[in-house]
Amino acid sequence: MKKIWSVFTDDMSHCIITGSPDVHLHHIFPGARRKQSERCGFVVPLVYYLHEFGKDSVHENPNTGLDLKLKQMAQEYWESHYGNRKAFIATFGKSYL
Repeated sequence: MKKIWSVFTDDMSHCIITGSPDVHLHHIFPGARRKQSERCGFVVPLVYYLHEFGKDSVHENPNTGLDLKLKQMAQEYWESHYGNRKAFIATFGKSYL
């Protein structure tokens, strides 16, 4: 079984926003970029209503609100730890900054 980890928290069992222990693991870059999210540590624990069911959830509001904030955090981390913006765009499709 692979271990999912995050560059943003060591505690994958509590929501990074609310602290709730009722979490889903959210891949900041989903779909075709899901595996790359895992490799880079761009996975965060979110309470279920911030993940996919609530009106402010990341899946209900892609590329806005919390989803955009997480993508921007990931890009800033990438640019300070993994590579430049051009490499980020090549890996994740576009710049969020």
